[in-house]
Amino acid sequence: MVDLDLAFVRKQFPAFEEPALREQAFFENAGGSFTCRYAIWRLHRFYRERKVQPYGPYPASEAGGAEMDEARRRLSRILGVEEAEVVFGPSTSANAYVLAQAFRQWLNPGQAIIVTDQDHEANSGPWRRLAADGIEVREWKMDPVTGHLDPADLAALLDDDVRLVCFPHASNIIGEINPVAQICAMVRRAGALTCVDGVSYAPHGLPDVGRLGCDIYLFSTYKTYGPHQGLMVLNRALAERLPSQGHFFNGADPGKRFNPAGPDHAQIAACAGIVDYLDALYGHHVKAGRDAHDRAPVVHDMMRRHETVLLQPLLDYLAGRNDIRLIGPLRATGRAPTVAVHHERPGAELAAGLARHGVNAGGGDFYAVRALAALGIDPRHGVLRVSFLHYTSRDEVDRLITALDHVL
Repeated sequence: MVDLDLAFVRKQFPAFEEPALREQAFFENAGGSFTCRYAIWRLHRFYRERKVQPYGPYPASEAGGAEMDEARRRLSRILGVEEAEVVFGPSTSANAYVLAQAFRQWLNPGQAIIVTDQDHEANSGPWRRLAADGIEVREWKMDPVTGHLDPADLAALLDDDVRLVCFPHASNIIGEINPVAQICAMVRRAGALTCVDGVSYAPHGLPDVGRLGCDIYLFSTYKTYGPHQGLMVLNRALAERLPSQGHFFNGADPGKRFNPAGPDHAQIAACAGIVDYLDALYGHHVKAGRDAHDRAPVVHDMMRRHETVLLQPLLDYLAGRNDIRLIGPLRATGRAPTVAVHHERPGAELAAGLARHGVNAGGGDFYAVRALAALGIDPRHGVLRVSFLHYTSRDEVDRLITALDHVL
């Protein structure tokens, strides 16, 4: 077990050196993280030196294509999957939408899919729309008080008609980390597939998707210190069974088969910078070698330990107030550091109050309209959401608590 060297970590993010940001405490990380310097550098280099059609027979084109391949190859090692199973798209919402269109063609009327009311809309809305084509949509409901998703409730929904179960690794409102491996094993035994939304979990340490046992895993690289892309891990056997959504002549290319818009060359190449950063963290703290797949959980655990230590005092403070409703688990070990609270004043108003204290947070529904409604909260009123990552300091959390005292 290695403690995170926060000074080293923050040096890897140019945002912390920007004069305009230096006096601000950033707690809107669930909406998008700061970008690490490696991804910025790679993006800058691509636009300066390689902004040509990739995979051509001349040096700049060859270099551009090689860097795109590097990003896919290195991320696949971190995620514990085959290189061909890593698919880039413009966003997680777009990736889920394209996948839903493939399932629309693949499923038959009367077959069923299961969605939750804990998800934000990206991994819920596109699947629910399949009901218009005769696909039965069943809802796995969370506890309306705690927001907890009980696997026993899912078991009661599974039968021979179910083909797909869509659920979050962690909700962007509830924050609770769902037992993905357990759920995927249950669904697999029932003969169905799983689509896991990892957008709110992956920023806190990229998971070993291969070990989770899901068929589809979605997350956003702009929330994992990189450029604005959506990354989708799609099981190869499933990908070959689903109808292609790209141009007909790209149907055999796993990187283009489910990206009808065409890949963003520069941003895909820049995603290799995410792995550069993770490697730099490992090299600074551990120094010894190891394969990338073995290094990843060490970095993951360092991030989670740091975040958990910082999160518990914030949860204790919020739980001790009688003028708010703290949503999700009260223990830091079971949740991500994405914390939503409901107050008599609208969430956006509270966020504006924090901004006057130099604390950047968000207020609203965060595309989790169904989740808020299920919790008995008017989505138009919204919640205040504060979220942080492993680069957040103890002083910043203290500053947040002080500002909350003033604003609440």
